[in-house]
Amino acid sequence: MPLCCKPSSYRLRLYSIAALGITLSALCSSANAQSGWRFTCSATKHSPTQNQLSATSIYKAPAQPTTIATSTPAFGFDLDTVPSSFASNACSSTKPFFFSIAVPDGNYRVTLELGGATASVNTIRAESRRLFLDQKQIAAGKTATIAFNVNVRTATIFPTDASTPSTPLPQVHLKPREIGALDWDEKLTLEFNGDNPSVRSIFIEPVKNIPTVYLAGDSTVVDQDKEPWAAWGQMLPLFFDSRIAIANEAESGETIKSFIGERRLAKVMSTIQPGDYLMIQFGHNDQKQGAGYVPAATDFKTYLLQYITEARAHGVTPILVTPMNRRNFDANGKIVQTLGDYPAAMREVADQQKIALIDLNAMSKTLFETMGETGTLHAFVHYPPNSFPNQPDELKDDTHFNSYGAYELARAVVQSIRDQHLPLEPYLRLPISIFDPAHPDSFVSWKLPPSPNVSVVTPYGK
Repeated sequence: MPLCCKPSSYRLRLYSIAALGITLSALCSSANAQSGWRFTCSATKHSPTQNQLSATSIYKAPAQPTTIATSTPAFGFDLDTVPSSFASNACSSTKPFFFSIAVPDGNYRVTLELGGATASVNTIRAESRRLFLDQKQIAAGKTATIAFNVNVRTATIFPTDASTPSTPLPQVHLKPREIGALDWDEKLTLEFNGDNPSVRSIFIEPVKNIPTVYLAGDSTVVDQDKEPWAAWGQMLPLFFDSRIAIANEAESGETIKSFIGERRLAKVMSTIQPGDYLMIQFGHNDQKQGAGYVPAATDFKTYLLQYITEARAHGVTPILVTPMNRRNFDANGKIVQTLGDYPAAMREVADQQKIALIDLNAMSKTLFETMGETGTLHAFVHYPPNSFPNQPDELKDDTHFNSYGAYELARAVVQSIRDQHLPLEPYLRLPISIFDPAHPDSFVSWKLPPSPNVSVVTPYGK
């Protein structure tokens, strides 16, 4: 069915196009002309819709925002990277490389044919280091196909009714570190990483009518865009299949109140659809005394009810996630509860409202006490001087996680989904081994190729 004939689920796209002055009739005439974009490292073009990639295929941002009806949007290798080899019908490299395509807000299915003339171990991330494939080994001369969905967003908040869009349209209030970040720019970006990462073809297509899981939270949930920082929300896509999308709207420094004030909740509600999910985790920043303080017993619960009410009004399933513990041990090796009454408040509201609760606070207590005071140093951002470029001082952070810690917390979230048989369970990418916080993955045997972008600046929030 043409795009223009599905006004409800395609509302955002239509307003995006209207804001650019493109007529609806022009959209209808081209709606079926482009169902996706294929890029290949093959030396031969198999069809007019297949774009051949080479060392000169460099991404250049378009002068105007891209619409879904665009037949050939801007595309190419990005962030000053290009594969080192284009031989044997594969783009391969001795270093990580990035590929981008200009697309508007929405969900996109990415189908990759991986492999090359020599063996490879492939790790795939998208946007700001969202993990989708973890070290897939492919033998020399073989090909493996994987598919996943990437949510793309910009800061523009489009109308949710049939009214004529105002000009200018409202925007999310981005923090300085978010401006120009891959999670908020005009394109979808893929990161190819690992040992000789190799890709034969890339197919990207807009997808509709699939459920989307929206994440609302702070720096312990957000897509941390630079090493060594990481959060559980950016690890979550690894565990879900191509029938669902994850939209991580969390941001560092947020409270349950500021998430509303900065129009982040409005952005979520402008795109969320019946059948979607909203996972909510706050508490780390809400407890700070000062202008941003949100009392757990009063205002925090009131805001939780607002999120829940708005989600239900949109036909969306809310899920509360209690904030994980900080790395704070007593003399007996037990975790000290530093999050006040916020976890208890979330449990109480979840019980009263009869909605699902993922008790990451309780699971992280078991996880961290099992790791111990010394073992948790491997899960949090603790590194000696000069572990990273331009890092003369020790990194010592007992709130924020590295990739290993974020991965373990994501596994805990997934296990809770399985244990409670939540509606998200059927969308998990099986097989997934059972995770017991009392028996975490060994840090010694765990590894994940780091992304090339590094920062030693602590994210907003403590």
